[in-house]
Amino acid sequence: MAFPVELTSVLTGATVWQLRRWRSTGLLVPEASPSDPPLYSFRDIVALRTVTRLRAETSLQKIRAAFTRLPTYDLTDHVSQYMFATHGKSIAVQTDEGWLDLVSKPGQYELHTLGDVYAPFVTNRGIDVVDFLHPRPNLEVDARRLGGWPVLKGTRIDYDVAARAVDNVTIFPKDVARFYPGATEASVDDALDFAEQVHGVAA
Repeated sequence: MAFPVELTSVLTGATVWQLRRWRSTGLLVPEASPSDPPLYSFRDIVALRTVTRLRAETSLQKIRAAFTRLPTYDLTDHVSQYMFATHGKSIAVQTDEGWLDLVSKPGQYELHTLGDVYAPFVTNRGIDVVDFLHPRPNLEVDARRLGGWPVLKGTRIDYDVAARAVDNVTIFPKDVARFYPGATEASVDDALDFAEQVHGVAA
């Protein structure tokens, strides 16, 4: 499943401008499609959440330096595969041998687990980033279900499909279950709210 820019922005907290800038400078080039229209993979989404989470605590220059130095230490997997930590002016990455400082001198670090990256947080620009696994209480993200595309809780129903089914003239949120068994009025309400946020992102 490939994620368009608007959905990527909402799930990661990166603005459309930041995504464009990070693509052009090579900080994070989308795996699914690097050109028009850019499309991000599930791994890209996790990596971008890592960047925006780190960016809330340190400078982009340090993040760029840390990511650039990864291959120097034979760390060549996708950025989403690594656990990072920050402390003051430094960024470290966890390796099999322990924490490796990528920016300055080794020291004590605040651990960033995958749970931290998935949890809601506020970016350095004050943007509230949604909980990655539950962007709304009745929506879920699971890499094994539709490639990580947000779905109605407990189903494989695409949030956007459910939202588009509602016209509030002939079909209301409570009616969607007739067409998509497993959909609840609450989950469709959440799908509508989330779709509005995604579609509100300026491309």
